[in-house]
Amino acid sequence: MKKLLFGVAYYDEYMPCDRLNEDVKMMKEAAVNVVRIAESTWSSVEPQNGVFDFKHIDRVIDVMEEAKISVIIGTPTYAIPTWLVKECPSVLAVTKKGQGIYGARQNMDITNPTYLFYAERIIRKIMERVSKRKCVIGFQLDNETKHYDTSGVNVQLSFIKYLRNKFPNINDLNDEFGLSYWSNRINSWEDFPNVLGTINGSLGAEFEKFQRTLVNKFLSWQADIVNEYKKENQFVTQNFDFEWRGYSFGVQPKVNHFEAAKCLTIAGVDIYHPTQDLLTGSEISFGGDMTRSLKSDNYLVLETQAQGFEDWLPYDGQLRLQAFSHIASGANSVMYWHWHSIHNSFETYWKGLLSHDFKENPTYNEAKIIGYEFNKFGDKLVSLQKKNDVAILVSNEALTAIEWFSMTLDFNYNDVVRWMYDELYKMNVGCDFINSDSCNIEKYKLIMVPALYCVPDNLLERLNTYVENGGNMVVTFKSAFTNENVKVSYNDQPNIINKCLGITYNQFTKPNNVYLKGHDFNVSIEDNKVSHWMELLKPTTAETIAYYDHPNWGGYSAITKNSYGTGTATYIGCFTSKAVLKEVLIGVLKDSNQFGQEQEYNFPIIIKSGYNLENKKVVYYFNYSAQKQTIKYMHNEGTELTKNKTIIKGEEVLLEPWNLIIVEENI
Repeated sequence: MKKLLFGVAYYDEYMPCDRLNEDVKMMKEAAVNVVRIAESTWSSVEPQNGVFDFKHIDRVIDVMEEAKISVIIGTPTYAIPTWLVKECPSVLAVTKKGQGIYGARQNMDITNPTYLFYAERIIRKIMERVSKRKCVIGFQLDNETKHYDTSGVNVQLSFIKYLRNKFPNINDLNDEFGLSYWSNRINSWEDFPNVLGTINGSLGAEFEKFQRTLVNKFLSWQADIVNEYKKENQFVTQNFDFEWRGYSFGVQPKVNHFEAAKCLTIAGVDIYHPTQDLLTGSEISFGGDMTRSLKSDNYLVLETQAQGFEDWLPYDGQLRLQAFSHIASGANSVMYWHWHSIHNSFETYWKGLLSHDFKENPTYNEAKIIGYEFNKFGDKLVSLQKKNDVAILVSNEALTAIEWFSMTLDFNYNDVVRWMYDELYKMNVGCDFINSDSCNIEKYKLIMVPALYCVPDNLLERLNTYVENGGNMVVTFKSAFTNENVKVSYNDQPNIINKCLGITYNQFTKPNNVYLKGHDFNVSIEDNKVSHWMELLKPTTAETIAYYDHPNWGGYSAITKNSYGTGTATYIGCFTSKAVLKEVLIGVLKDSNQFGQEQEYNFPIIIKSGYNLENKKVVYYFNYSAQKQTIKYMHNEGTELTKNKTIIKGEEVLLEPWNLIIVEENI
């Protein structure tokens, strides 16, 4: 891409009145250069079986084309029409809750042949209509696609075929999954029970892994159809989302993004986050780093909040700060959900750039500033290439397995992932994400491994070799405990990587009034407290960084560091405070030569950088706070793009609340 995309989702079919021309006029005033349409229009485009009406799509494309605004077309398959359910009720997904009932979106069985027949027909009809239009630059497959817990008879039959392929001998399945327990042993494939009732974590986790493969297959199937029609210069994307906690939080449990992204030409993402006094930028950064890592390339932000929902109305300056935060992570677009605030139904108060009165407001006016700046110097920021030396290893399988064998009811895998990621973010350490299939782990100088509970032996061997050959690694509790089938190892724990970690343990518990001692961290007494999980570590070759401070557990190590080959491996055997984790990470970063000038600043000053199309370094300094911050510019002399003036190394800069500077270095 040669320019940044700045845009909105636009729903002509939701409008209470005809104002398309007025909307386009206001879009042009805000320098909006792209809209996303059609993704939720199935019942409008096909009001009855085989009856098609493209007026909403046609009129929007016609007007956008004349206005020179690009269009992204979404396939409408995530929200099915009433007639389809009335004629073919089997298209609704059967889940653990029973047969689905029509009403909500994303309620269908994505494997159902009848659903796929009608979905293919509507995709082809739309593609025939729009693919040759010159303003159409790309296509979005479905919307935030997941498996929707589909688990009807057809899905379970496919699961049995999947298992028979993995375990040709049924006895191997029984032995590997431990199905003799409580007489769950399956002695004939014909006797395979309804998997929704299983109490066996290995079988349950394998079914969820299988369900994630359904998403890969579904998106790949759609991509194949779209590819028959699209022009060479049109892209195919998907708007991935994350575990939802009222905002985008962690690894998505119902999609393996790394696998699902393989059919796309460019990855896309939806990122929503707290704002006002709770705005930190961490969700923007997490979602961006994750999505950029899927294809090791730039990505599209297809949805993010404008005014948003409940307390998401941004303070002055925050919308602009957020927009450039997306770009600083490697995004090539910022697109709001959505243009206007709708007047009926479920998302009435999930507000867009415009409120219900369609008039100018402070959020829209700030969007005009963003659009102006994207136009003015966006060519210096587009297709930013990141060069990170730190990676976080994430695993859908570990996430699922820990759900089956949770540490505590209020604490899961993503809590550990974000615990580690957020501290690195606040210390201005750029990160990529990798998974168990990543072939390039050796290129990183430091790998973070949060709660890798479920993991194949070959990956653990790779991690041993990585450290032995000079890599640095930080591993947390609940790692390397089971194999890929959630079968607990009977070797010393952590399995296999105890070699590079230099520790072992065979007991663990939930801490109660347990603190840390024996370290030199500069933290308060309260910050010394550990929570949620603790393992009683016994070093073999590792040195102890911290012990447990407790009358019964005081002889056990809590945090260790081990030299192995020419590398170093650190193990954190308990959930510590953020302050302790930060101290541990500072030590690791210094040992691995990753503690540089950018680590002199911490949150709320966030520093991001990358290389633009001219191979010049672009550096962002963000102030994520309501207070003015005085900083010293520490990079090479360059041009501060927002003011178009020279800035020199060592120059003092006053950052206003929720503001930023962007510098393109001269060399």
